[in-house]
Amino acid sequence: MAFRDPRRPATTISENKGIGRVSQSLAVSATGLVKKFGGRRVVDGVDLAVPAGTIYGVLGPNGAGKTTTLRMLLGIIEPDEGERTLLSCRHPRDASDRVGYLPEERGLYPAMKAREAIAFMGALRGLPWGTGRKRAVELMENAGLGYAVDTKIRKLSKGMAQLVQLLGSVVHQPDLLVLDEPFSGLDPVNQENLEKLIRGEQARGATVLFSTHVMAHAERLCDRLAIIAGGKRRFEGTVNDARGRLPMQAHYTPERDDPGIAAMLPGDARHDGQAWIFPVPDGGIEAMLMRLTQSGHGVAGLSIERPGLHDAFVQIVGAKALAEAEAEAR
Repeated sequence: MAFRDPRRPATTISENKGIGRVSQSLAVSATGLVKKFGGRRVVDGVDLAVPAGTIYGVLGPNGAGKTTTLRMLLGIIEPDEGERTLLSCRHPRDASDRVGYLPEERGLYPAMKAREAIAFMGALRGLPWGTGRKRAVELMENAGLGYAVDTKIRKLSKGMAQLVQLLGSVVHQPDLLVLDEPFSGLDPVNQENLEKLIRGEQARGATVLFSTHVMAHAERLCDRLAIIAGGKRRFEGTVNDARGRLPMQAHYTPERDDPGIAAMLPGDARHDGQAWIFPVPDGGIEAMLMRLTQSGHGVAGLSIERPGLHDAFVQIVGAKALAEAEAEAR
């Protein structure tokens, strides 16, 4: 396993202006990243601060600049402007043996057996071949793929091949794991397996940085996240920070529902087929409930809930961008 060079001080968030001040070392930091293609800024001044040991999500609709940002962080492409640090290295390739990477474009040698494919990816990061083959078996068994260790890649399903490639990105036990849209194309069972693997990598001590446009995965996994849209960072913080941008939501079910009830509710109330949903008024909900009861509508059910990350994302990015992202995911 690779270890951090004790002679090289870890970057801290407080050393990066404009990113925030948190007394925790950073696995990844970036300030003012810019990338232009054809004169258009596809990434426009993005700052990131990924605390070591966390699961960090980069969220955004398709075309937001997520993949380009990750590639700049890894040194696959160079930024036109800005600076980045990866595992305390100002040149990302100096840290390459301590990084695992799953690109958006999947691909393995189809004639290779799964075990050899994983060991091969480890060897590219300096892991001895024998060690890689042994770890490959352990990883596949833990992922529920032990029966396929000697199966050729061409005979695996798309989802299984994708998991094998992911296992190849962690076989050398990296300090940092970077995953670009890792859940894309996976069925629900393999999505759950991937979430378990990500949590397992964090438990081992690794930092996990992944991109996605599906809010559910980020809401379950992320310690912190950034939301990117139009090449710009629109938000950075915890899931609760994002959800806290919106007021609490009331879910109200009347005993008697009729068209006239809408006039007694806030103007932005909506009906989801079962209940009326609306932001809790600043003055509270008690007076409104009293009026509803006195009018004969009553209260069959009432709950007050914090909006989900999906709702916060819509507020930050816009409903149209989210609808396009979800349509692409289906």
